[in-house]
Amino acid sequence: MFDVAIAMIPASVYGVWQFGMHALLVLIATVVACVLSEYVYEKLMKKPITISDGSAVVTGMILALNMPPQIPLWMPCLGGVFAIIVVKQLYGGLGQNWMNPALAARCFLLISFAGKMTTFTEPFSDAVASATPLAQLKAGETVDVMAMFVGRIPGTIGEVSVIALLIGAAYLVWRRVISLRIPLTYIATVAVFAAIYSGFDMYYVAAHICGGGLIFGAFFMATDYVTSPITPKGQYVFGICLGLLTALFRIFGGSAEGGSYAIIFCNILTPLIEKYTLPTAFGKKGGKK
Repeated sequence: MFDVAIAMIPASVYGVWQFGMHALLVLIATVVACVLSEYVYEKLMKKPITISDGSAVVTGMILALNMPPQIPLWMPCLGGVFAIIVVKQLYGGLGQNWMNPALAARCFLLISFAGKMTTFTEPFSDAVASATPLAQLKAGETVDVMAMFVGRIPGTIGEVSVIALLIGAAYLVWRRVISLRIPLTYIATVAVFAAIYSGFDMYYVAAHICGGGLIFGAFFMATDYVTSPITPKGQYVFGICLGLLTALFRIFGGSAEGGSYAIIFCNILTPLIEKYTLPTAFGKKGGKK
């Protein structure tokens, strides 16, 4: 868990540098809300205190980095309470939740406060609102893919810089915290879908890869141990399902994003995917019993 937190530091630092001190306050407030929620709930329920395992910190960081930079502080704090108590603790705590707590909280906030959750500001500005590159792409406008790669675009605090996210992802791979099966399959599936839809317009494909938090979701959220398959074959199937749903939601849905909903939907499919991808035990015959 602490390796995941360390891996998110480059994206966090870049987000604060680009969007200002309010982004830092969002990050701190959300992490504190998650840690306090876990502590208070476990104290009241007379359960062992587990805040030292780092999972609440990671949930808070992921949720905060998925927030618009100028969002009122109470909203991500409310999301943190929802993530920890409703999605995690009420199902038994770490290892028992059936969907990613941070993404569930983000979707809860998107449904509850759609206006604030979809208002993004220009880089180095706390007042000028602007559409995200994927929203511009969906509207038929052109986008600057290099700016998307570097991070000079409006968006959530942690999703804008592909470079910063890849630095963190490389750290997770180096530390052997994650496998590349899910992230690469996920990204490749989105790329193939976008290529076919656009008539193999590589500029369009690159925009979909660099935008909408795809890199963030692929390496930091889709790879969650609790809510993703444990079997190698299952991880490939999981990645393909993620890519197909994300591309469908982005291209044909009402929103330009879609990654959060795709990951949550595939979290629900994880038990089914594992059921049909478990390898046959040594000495047992496959097929009919």
